[in-house]
Amino acid sequence: MPTLWIKNARVIDPAARRDRVGDLFLVDGKIAAAPSAAAKKRAQVIDARGLVACPGLVDIHVHFREPGQTHKETIATGSHCAAAGGFTTVVCMPNTAPVADNAGTIQYINDAIRRDAVVKVYPTGCITVGMKGQALAPIGSLKRAGVVAITDDGDCVQSNELMRRAIEYAKMFDLPVMDHCQDASMTQGAVMNEGVVSTRLGLRGWPNAAEDLIVARNVILSEYTGAHIHLQHISSRFSIEVIRRAKSRGARITAEATPHHIALTEDCLSTYDTNFKMNPPLRTEADRQAIIGGLRDGTLDCVCTDHAPHTDYEKDKEFDYAPNGILGLETSLAVTLDVLVRENKFKLPHVVDLLTRQPAKILGLPAGTLAEGAAADVCLFDPAEKWLYDAKAGFSKSSNSPWHGQTLTGRVRTTIVDGRLVYRDGRLVGR
Repeated sequence: MPTLWIKNARVIDPAARRDRVGDLFLVDGKIAAAPSAAAKKRAQVIDARGLVACPGLVDIHVHFREPGQTHKETIATGSHCAAAGGFTTVVCMPNTAPVADNAGTIQYINDAIRRDAVVKVYPTGCITVGMKGQALAPIGSLKRAGVVAITDDGDCVQSNELMRRAIEYAKMFDLPVMDHCQDASMTQGAVMNEGVVSTRLGLRGWPNAAEDLIVARNVILSEYTGAHIHLQHISSRFSIEVIRRAKSRGARITAEATPHHIALTEDCLSTYDTNFKMNPPLRTEADRQAIIGGLRDGTLDCVCTDHAPHTDYEKDKEFDYAPNGILGLETSLAVTLDVLVRENKFKLPHVVDLLTRQPAKILGLPAGTLAEGAAADVCLFDPAEKWLYDAKAGFSKSSNSPWHGQTLTGRVRTTIVDGRLVYRDGRLVGR
Protein backbone atom coordinates (compact mmCIF):
# COMPACT_ATOMS: atom_id res chain seq x y z
CA MET A 1 0.00 0.00 0.00
CA PRO A 2 1.66 3.26 -1.12
CA THR A 3 2.01 6.24 1.16
CA LEU A 4 -0.48 8.91 0.12
CA TRP A 5 0.49 12.55 0.46
CA ILE A 6 -2.47 14.91 0.22
CA LYS A 7 -1.04 18.39 -0.37
CA ASN A 8 -2.44 21.91 -0.04
CA ALA A 9 -5.93 20.94 1.16
CA ARG A 10 -8.11 22.86 3.58
CA VAL A 11 -8.01 20.21 6.31
CA ILE A 12 -11.13 20.19 8.51
CA ASP A 13 -11.11 17.80 11.44
CA PRO A 14 -13.80 18.78 13.96
CA ALA A 15 -12.59 16.20 16.49
CA ALA A 16 -9.27 18.07 16.73
CA ARG A 17 -10.77 21.51 16.05
CA ARG A 18 -8.51 21.74 13.05
CA ASP A 19 -9.34 24.00 10.12
CA ARG A 20 -6.35 25.15 8.15
CA VAL A 21 -4.57 24.61 4.85
CA GLY A 22 -2.03 21.86 5.10
CA ASP A 23 -1.04 18.32 4.22
CA LEU A 24 -2.17 14.84 5.25
CA PHE A 25 -0.05 11.70 5.20
CA LEU A 26 -1.65 8.27 4.92
CA VAL A 27 0.76 5.45 5.75
CA ASP A 28 -0.15 1.75 6.02
CA GLY A 29 -3.84 2.58 6.20
CA LYS A 30 -3.48 5.09 9.05
CA ILE A 31 -3.23 8.84 9.44
CA ALA A 32 0.44 9.55 10.09
CA ALA A 33 2.80 12.32 11.02
CA ALA A 34 5.07 13.70 8.29
CA PRO A 35 7.28 10.85 7.06
CA SER A 36 10.96 11.07 6.21
CA ALA A 37 12.20 12.87 3.12
CA ALA A 38 12.90 9.52 1.50
CA ALA A 39 9.36 8.30 2.19
CA LYS A 40 7.95 11.53 0.77
CA LYS A 41 9.80 10.90 -2.47
CA ARG A 42 8.14 7.50 -2.78
CA ALA A 43 4.66 8.77 -1.84
CA GLN A 44 1.76 9.06 -4.25
CA VAL A 45 0.92 12.77 -4.25
CA ILE A 46 -2.62 14.14 -4.49
CA ASP A 47 -2.64 17.90 -5.08
CA ALA A 48 -5.81 19.02 -3.25
CA ARG A 49 -5.41 22.74 -3.76
CA GLY A 50 -8.87 24.33 -3.56
CA LEU A 51 -10.37 21.20 -2.00
CA VAL A 52 -11.51 20.37 1.52
CA ALA A 53 -10.02 17.28 3.17
CA CYS A 54 -12.12 15.93 6.02
CA PRO A 55 -12.74 12.60 7.72
CA GLY A 56 -14.66 10.20 5.55
CA LEU A 57 -18.37 10.93 5.90
CA VAL A 58 -20.41 8.70 8.22
CA ASP A 59 -24.06 7.73 7.69
CA ILE A 60 -25.77 5.70 10.40
CA HIS A 61 -29.05 5.22 8.50
CA VAL A 62 -29.03 3.51 5.09
CA HIS A 63 -30.95 0.69 3.40
CA PHE A 64 -28.84 -1.59 1.18
CA ARG A 65 -31.68 -4.14 0.67
CA GLU A 66 -29.53 -7.29 0.85
CA PRO A 67 -30.66 -10.00 1.42
CA GLY A 68 -33.89 -10.43 -0.44
CA GLN A 69 -34.43 -7.14 -2.27
CA THR A 70 -31.35 -7.04 -4.46
CA HIS A 71 -33.37 -5.80 -7.44
CA LYS A 72 -33.29 -2.43 -5.64
CA GLU A 73 -29.78 -2.37 -4.17
CA THR A 74 -27.01 -4.65 -2.91
CA ILE A 75 -24.19 -4.30 -0.43
CA ALA A 76 -21.90 -3.78 -3.43
CA THR A 77 -23.93 -1.11 -5.25
CA GLY A 78 -24.91 0.62 -2.03
CA SER A 79 -21.28 0.88 -1.00
CA HIS A 80 -20.45 2.26 -4.44
CA CYS A 81 -23.04 5.00 -3.87
CA ALA A 82 -21.52 5.69 -0.49
CA ALA A 83 -18.02 6.04 -1.93
CA ALA A 84 -19.30 8.39 -4.65
CA GLY A 85 -20.91 10.51 -1.93
CA GLY A 86 -17.75 10.72 0.18
CA PHE A 87 -18.95 8.22 2.79
CA THR A 88 -16.43 5.77 4.21
CA THR A 89 -18.63 4.35 6.99
CA VAL A 90 -22.33 3.47 6.81
CA VAL A 91 -24.80 1.57 8.99
CA CYS A 92 -27.45 -0.63 7.34
CA MET A 93 -31.01 -1.02 8.59
CA PRO A 94 -32.38 -4.54 9.20
CA ASN A 95 -35.63 -4.39 7.18
CA THR A 96 -34.34 -6.82 4.58
CA ALA A 97 -36.05 -10.02 3.40
CA PRO A 98 -35.77 -11.93 5.63
CA VAL A 99 -35.39 -9.26 8.26
CA ALA A 100 -32.16 -9.27 10.27
CA ASP A 101 -33.59 -10.61 13.53
CA ASN A 102 -31.17 -13.50 14.06
CA ALA A 103 -27.45 -14.23 14.04
CA GLY A 104 -27.64 -16.24 10.82
CA THR A 105 -28.93 -13.34 8.77
CA ILE A 106 -26.35 -11.02 10.32
CA GLN A 107 -23.64 -13.52 9.36
CA TYR A 108 -24.94 -13.54 5.78
CA ILE A 109 -24.82 -9.73 5.69
CA ASN A 110 -21.33 -9.62 7.17
CA ASP A 111 -20.13 -12.15 4.60
CA ALA A 112 -21.52 -9.96 1.81
CA ILE A 113 -19.86 -6.90 3.36
CA ARG A 114 -16.46 -8.59 3.48
CA ARG A 115 -16.84 -9.85 -0.08
CA ASP A 116 -18.40 -6.87 -1.85
CA ALA A 117 -18.24 -3.58 0.07
CA VAL A 118 -15.77 -0.86 -0.92
CA VAL A 119 -16.48 1.17 2.23
CA LYS A 120 -17.02 0.14 5.86
CA VAL A 121 -20.53 -1.20 6.37
CA TYR A 122 -21.99 -2.11 9.77
CA PRO A 123 -25.24 -4.06 10.28
CA THR A 124 -28.03 -3.42 12.75
CA GLY A 125 -30.42 -6.03 14.11
CA CYS A 126 -34.15 -5.96 14.76
CA ILE A 127 -35.73 -5.06 18.09
CA THR A 128 -38.51 -7.59 17.62
CA VAL A 129 -38.88 -10.95 15.89
CA GLY A 130 -39.92 -10.41 12.29
CA MET A 131 -40.17 -6.67 13.02
CA LYS A 132 -43.74 -7.46 14.11
CA GLY A 133 -43.58 -5.67 17.46
CA GLN A 134 -44.75 -8.70 19.41
CA ALA A 135 -41.71 -10.47 20.89
CA LEU A 136 -38.13 -9.38 21.46
CA ALA A 137 -35.46 -10.56 19.05
CA PRO A 138 -32.43 -12.35 20.60
CA ILE A 139 -30.53 -9.17 21.41
CA GLY A 140 -27.52 -10.91 22.98
CA SER A 141 -27.05 -13.15 19.94
CA LEU A 142 -27.35 -10.17 17.62
CA LYS A 143 -24.69 -8.33 19.61
CA ARG A 144 -22.32 -11.31 19.40
CA ALA A 145 -23.00 -11.55 15.65
CA GLY A 146 -21.71 -8.00 15.23
CA VAL A 147 -24.61 -5.54 15.15
CA VAL A 148 -23.87 -1.97 16.29
CA ALA A 149 -27.47 -1.12 17.27
CA ILE A 150 -30.98 -2.53 17.21
CA THR A 151 -33.97 -1.00 15.45
CA ASP A 152 -37.27 -1.91 13.82
CA ASP A 153 -36.78 1.03 11.44
CA GLY A 154 -39.89 1.48 9.34
CA ASP A 155 -42.04 -0.40 11.86
CA CYS A 156 -41.99 1.50 15.12
CA VAL A 157 -42.54 -0.67 18.21
CA GLN A 158 -46.04 0.30 19.33
CA SER A 159 -46.10 -1.41 22.73
CA ASN A 160 -44.63 0.82 25.42
CA GLU A 161 -43.98 -2.18 27.67
CA LEU A 162 -42.17 -4.10 24.93
CA MET A 163 -40.08 -1.04 24.09
CA ARG A 164 -39.17 -0.66 27.76
CA ARG A 165 -37.96 -4.24 27.95
CA ALA A 166 -36.06 -3.85 24.68
CA ILE A 167 -34.07 -0.87 25.85
CA GLU A 168 -33.39 -2.50 29.21
CA TYR A 169 -31.91 -5.54 27.48
CA ALA A 170 -30.04 -3.39 24.97
CA LYS A 171 -28.51 -1.40 27.81
CA MET A 172 -27.16 -4.64 29.30
CA PHE A 173 -25.30 -5.27 26.03
CA ASP A 174 -24.27 -1.61 25.56
CA LEU A 175 -26.31 -1.39 22.35
CA PRO A 176 -28.04 1.83 21.30
CA VAL A 177 -31.69 1.50 20.29
CA MET A 178 -32.66 3.42 17.14
CA ASP A 179 -36.33 4.20 16.69
CA HIS A 180 -38.51 5.30 13.79
CA CYS A 181 -41.02 7.40 15.74
CA GLN A 182 -44.53 6.77 14.42
CA ASP A 183 -47.81 6.03 16.17
CA ALA A 184 -49.27 3.61 13.62
CA SER A 185 -52.84 4.10 14.85
CA MET A 186 -52.72 7.71 13.63
CA THR A 187 -51.17 7.04 10.21
CA GLN A 188 -53.21 4.23 8.63
CA GLY A 189 -53.32 4.94 4.90
CA ALA A 190 -51.41 8.22 5.31
CA VAL A 191 -49.13 9.21 2.44
CA MET A 192 -48.09 12.82 3.15
CA ASN A 193 -48.10 15.49 5.84
CA GLU A 194 -51.53 16.30 7.25
CA GLY A 195 -52.58 19.87 6.58
CA VAL A 196 -53.85 22.31 3.99
CA VAL A 197 -51.77 20.83 1.17
CA SER A 198 -52.94 17.25 1.80
CA THR A 199 -56.54 18.47 1.83
CA ARG A 200 -56.08 20.30 -1.46
CA LEU A 201 -54.41 17.29 -3.10
CA GLY A 202 -56.95 14.82 -1.75
CA LEU A 203 -54.31 12.68 -0.06
CA ARG A 204 -54.56 11.20 3.41
CA GLY A 205 -52.44 13.06 5.96
CA TRP A 206 -49.75 11.92 8.45
CA PRO A 207 -50.03 14.30 11.46
CA ASN A 208 -47.04 15.63 13.38
CA ALA A 209 -48.62 14.21 16.53
CA ALA A 210 -47.94 10.65 15.35
CA GLU A 211 -44.22 11.41 15.59
CA ASP A 212 -44.44 13.65 18.66
CA LEU A 213 -46.17 11.03 20.81
CA ILE A 214 -43.53 8.37 20.19
CA VAL A 215 -40.69 10.86 20.65
CA ALA A 216 -42.17 11.78 24.05
CA ARG A 217 -42.62 8.06 24.87
CA ASN A 218 -38.98 7.38 24.07
CA VAL A 219 -37.77 10.33 26.12
CA ILE A 220 -39.75 9.05 29.13
CA LEU A 221 -38.43 5.50 28.73
CA SER A 222 -34.85 6.70 28.28
CA GLU A 223 -35.01 8.77 31.44
CA TYR A 224 -36.74 5.94 33.30
CA THR A 225 -34.16 3.31 32.37
CA GLY A 226 -31.02 5.33 31.66
CA ALA A 227 -30.75 3.70 28.24
CA HIS A 228 -29.57 5.42 25.07
CA ILE A 229 -32.27 5.86 22.42
CA HIS A 230 -31.49 7.41 19.05
CA LEU A 231 -34.44 9.04 17.28
CA GLN A 232 -34.38 8.62 13.53
CA HIS A 233 -35.20 11.20 10.80
CA ILE A 234 -36.97 13.78 13.00
CA SER A 235 -39.40 15.89 10.97
CA SER A 236 -41.70 17.73 13.40
CA ARG A 237 -41.05 21.06 15.11
CA PHE A 238 -42.94 19.82 18.19
CA SER A 239 -40.67 16.76 18.45
CA ILE A 240 -37.62 19.00 18.31
CA GLU A 241 -38.85 20.99 21.28
CA VAL A 242 -39.47 17.76 23.25
CA ILE A 243 -35.93 16.61 22.47
CA ARG A 244 -34.48 20.01 23.37
CA ARG A 245 -36.10 19.94 26.80
CA ALA A 246 -35.06 16.32 27.37
CA LYS A 247 -31.44 17.08 26.59
CA SER A 248 -31.48 20.03 28.98
CA ARG A 249 -32.31 17.48 31.70
CA GLY A 250 -29.47 15.19 30.65
CA ALA A 251 -31.55 12.49 28.96
CA ARG A 252 -29.57 9.93 26.92
CA ILE A 253 -31.33 10.92 23.71
CA THR A 254 -29.73 11.56 20.33
CA ALA A 255 -31.50 12.45 17.11
CA GLU A 256 -30.90 12.86 13.39
CA ALA A 257 -32.20 14.94 10.49
CA THR A 258 -32.12 14.10 6.78
CA PRO A 259 -31.03 16.24 3.82
CA HIS A 260 -34.52 16.01 2.31
CA HIS A 261 -36.26 17.26 5.45
CA ILE A 262 -33.97 20.30 5.68
CA ALA A 263 -34.27 21.07 1.96
CA LEU A 264 -37.86 20.26 0.90
CA THR A 265 -41.43 20.79 2.09
CA GLU A 266 -44.89 19.35 1.44
CA ASP A 267 -45.37 21.89 -1.36
CA CYS A 268 -43.10 19.73 -3.53
CA LEU A 269 -45.89 17.14 -3.77
CA SER A 270 -48.18 19.36 -5.86
CA THR A 271 -47.43 17.33 -9.03
CA TYR A 272 -47.94 13.96 -7.26
CA ASP A 273 -44.32 13.02 -8.04
CA THR A 274 -43.68 9.88 -5.97
CA ASN A 275 -39.98 10.72 -5.72
CA PHE A 276 -41.10 13.16 -3.02
CA LYS A 277 -42.95 10.46 -1.08
CA MET A 278 -41.17 9.37 2.08
CA ASN A 279 -41.74 8.39 5.69
CA PRO A 280 -41.82 10.54 7.73
CA PRO A 281 -43.28 12.83 5.08
CA LEU A 282 -42.04 16.22 3.97
CA ARG A 283 -43.68 18.75 6.25
CA THR A 284 -44.24 22.51 6.40
CA GLU A 285 -41.78 25.36 6.06
CA ALA A 286 -42.10 25.95 9.82
CA ASP A 287 -41.05 22.35 10.45
CA ARG A 288 -38.14 22.68 8.01
CA GLN A 289 -36.88 25.79 9.77
CA ALA A 290 -37.22 24.09 13.15
CA ILE A 291 -35.09 21.17 11.95
CA ILE A 292 -32.41 23.57 10.78
CA GLY A 293 -32.60 25.33 14.14
CA GLY A 294 -32.24 21.99 15.90
CA LEU A 295 -29.08 21.22 13.95
CA ARG A 296 -27.73 24.68 14.73
CA ASP A 297 -28.09 24.43 18.52
CA GLY A 298 -27.27 20.73 18.91
CA THR A 299 -30.79 19.49 19.64
CA LEU A 300 -30.36 17.31 16.56
CA ASP A 301 -26.99 15.59 16.56
CA CYS A 302 -26.27 14.64 12.98
CA VAL A 303 -27.39 14.42 9.37
CA CYS A 304 -28.20 10.97 7.91
CA THR A 305 -29.54 10.14 4.46
CA ASP A 306 -32.09 7.34 5.07
CA HIS A 307 -30.91 6.14 1.63
CA ALA A 308 -33.87 4.04 0.48
CA PRO A 309 -33.67 2.65 -3.09
CA HIS A 310 -36.77 1.58 -5.02
CA THR A 311 -37.04 0.59 -8.68
CA ASP A 312 -38.71 2.76 -11.29
CA TYR A 313 -41.61 0.33 -11.68
CA GLU A 314 -42.25 0.38 -7.95
CA LYS A 315 -42.29 4.17 -7.79
CA ASP A 316 -44.25 4.59 -11.04
CA LYS A 317 -47.67 4.06 -9.45
CA GLU A 318 -50.55 6.08 -8.09
CA PHE A 319 -49.28 8.14 -5.17
CA ASP A 320 -51.19 6.09 -2.59
CA TYR A 321 -49.55 2.84 -3.70
CA ALA A 322 -45.94 3.87 -4.36
CA PRO A 323 -43.42 2.94 -1.64
CA ASN A 324 -41.85 5.54 0.64
CA GLY A 325 -38.21 6.51 0.27
CA ILE A 326 -35.56 8.17 -1.86
CA LEU A 327 -31.88 7.82 -2.70
CA GLY A 328 -29.55 9.99 -0.66
CA LEU A 329 -25.91 9.00 -0.53
CA GLU A 330 -24.63 10.62 -3.73
CA THR A 331 -26.43 13.94 -3.14
CA SER A 332 -26.22 14.29 0.65
CA LEU A 333 -23.12 16.46 0.86
CA ALA A 334 -24.20 18.89 -1.86
CA VAL A 335 -27.74 19.29 -0.52
CA THR A 336 -26.55 19.71 3.06
CA LEU A 337 -23.95 22.29 2.08
CA ASP A 338 -26.52 24.19 0.04
CA VAL A 339 -29.09 24.39 2.84
CA LEU A 340 -26.89 24.78 5.90
CA VAL A 341 -23.83 26.67 4.63
CA ARG A 342 -25.11 28.75 1.73
CA GLU A 343 -28.69 29.42 2.85
CA ASN A 344 -28.33 29.41 6.64
CA LYS A 345 -24.72 30.50 7.14
CA PHE A 346 -23.53 27.51 9.16
CA LYS A 347 -19.76 27.37 9.44
CA LEU A 348 -18.32 24.64 7.22
CA PRO A 349 -16.57 22.83 10.13
CA HIS A 350 -19.95 22.60 11.92
CA VAL A 351 -21.51 20.89 8.90
CA VAL A 352 -18.54 18.54 8.52
CA ASP A 353 -19.00 17.65 12.20
CA LEU A 354 -22.67 16.78 11.59
CA LEU A 355 -21.58 14.41 8.82
CA THR A 356 -18.54 12.79 10.46
CA ARG A 357 -17.66 12.92 14.15
CA GLN A 358 -21.19 13.25 15.49
CA PRO A 359 -22.82 10.22 13.81
CA ALA A 360 -19.76 8.10 14.60
CA LYS A 361 -19.98 9.15 18.25
CA ILE A 362 -23.66 8.16 18.52
CA LEU A 363 -22.93 4.50 17.75
CA GLY A 364 -19.34 4.42 19.03
CA LEU A 365 -17.88 3.74 15.59
CA PRO A 366 -14.12 4.05 14.92
CA ALA A 367 -14.54 6.87 12.42
CA GLY A 368 -14.94 10.62 12.08
CA THR A 369 -11.42 11.83 12.87
CA LEU A 370 -8.10 12.58 11.19
CA ALA A 371 -6.09 12.09 14.38
CA GLU A 372 -2.68 10.48 14.05
CA GLY A 373 -3.09 6.71 14.21
CA ALA A 374 -6.75 6.78 13.15
CA ALA A 375 -7.95 4.85 10.11
CA ALA A 376 -7.02 6.70 6.94
CA ASP A 377 -10.61 7.36 5.87
CA VAL A 378 -10.69 10.65 3.99
CA CYS A 379 -13.12 12.62 1.84
CA LEU A 380 -11.84 15.28 -0.56
CA PHE A 381 -14.51 17.61 -1.93
CA ASP A 382 -14.85 20.87 -3.79
CA PRO A 383 -17.49 22.94 -1.97
CA ALA A 384 -17.97 25.27 -4.94
CA GLU A 385 -18.09 22.87 -7.90
CA LYS A 386 -21.39 22.75 -9.77
CA TRP A 387 -22.48 19.46 -11.30
CA LEU A 388 -25.55 17.92 -12.91
CA TYR A 389 -26.95 15.00 -10.97
CA ASP A 390 -28.27 12.20 -13.17
CA ALA A 391 -29.79 9.57 -10.88
CA LYS A 392 -30.12 7.11 -13.75
CA ALA A 393 -26.37 7.29 -14.36
CA GLY A 394 -25.50 6.99 -10.67
CA PHE A 395 -24.06 4.02 -8.81
CA SER A 396 -27.32 2.74 -7.31
CA LYS A 397 -29.43 0.04 -8.95
CA SER A 398 -32.36 2.46 -8.46
CA SER A 399 -32.92 6.09 -9.46
CA ASN A 400 -35.66 7.40 -7.12
CA SER A 401 -34.31 10.84 -6.31
CA PRO A 402 -36.08 14.21 -6.16
CA TRP A 403 -32.80 15.82 -7.27
CA HIS A 404 -32.57 13.94 -10.56
CA GLY A 405 -31.71 16.37 -13.36
CA GLN A 406 -30.83 19.23 -11.04
CA THR A 407 -27.58 21.17 -10.83
CA LEU A 408 -26.03 20.81 -7.39
CA THR A 409 -23.13 22.67 -5.79
CA GLY A 410 -20.44 20.86 -3.84
CA ARG A 411 -18.91 17.69 -5.26
CA VAL A 412 -16.91 14.80 -3.87
CA ARG A 413 -13.68 14.40 -5.78
CA THR A 414 -11.91 11.58 -3.93
CA THR A 415 -12.84 8.99 -1.31
CA ILE A 416 -10.14 7.05 0.55
CA VAL A 417 -10.81 4.05 2.81
CA ASP A 418 -8.00 2.67 5.03
CA GLY A 419 -5.48 4.52 2.88
CA ARG A 420 -6.81 3.06 -0.40
CA LEU A 421 -8.32 5.15 -3.16
CA VAL A 422 -11.81 3.79 -3.82
CA TYR A 423 -13.40 6.67 -5.73
CA ARG A 424 -11.90 9.54 -7.75
CA ASP A 425 -13.37 12.09 -10.14
CA GLY A 426 -16.58 10.27 -10.92
CA ARG A 427 -15.19 6.75 -11.14
CA LEU A 428 -14.62 3.84 -8.79
CA VAL A 429 -10.93 3.06 -8.53
CA GLY A 430 -9.83 -0.48 -9.33
CA ARG A 431 -13.20 -1.51 -10.83
